[in-house]
Amino acid sequence: MEKEYNPDIVSVVDEDGKEHIFEELDRIETDEGRYVALLPIYDDAEEVLDDDGDVIILKVFEENSETYLAPIEDEDEFEEVSQYFEDRLSDLFFEDEDDSEDKDED
Repeated sequence: MEKEYNPDIVSVVDEDGKEHIFEELDRIETDEGRYVALLPIYDDAEEVLDDDGDVIILKVFEENSETYLAPIEDEDEFEEVSQYFEDRLSDLFFEDEDDSEDKDED
């Protein structure tokens, strides 16, 4: 039986007031904070072709009951969180491929 895929879509407004749409791939919480891994979604085919395909990792924080996303400033923190997301996402996507290969062999 195939799994149904329903992406979590996130709308982010930058400091210039421009809205950006992302698919939330994953979220984690560590001792240092909460983080999200996002993949940009574009309406324009030209933007899709120009995108480098990198996952965007941001830190989540709250201020005055509002949720904000910000770049991770500390390089060591960024590397640790990036590696954690890479491992989790790799496990998630390669697990699906392993399952389909097993079915093909049956």
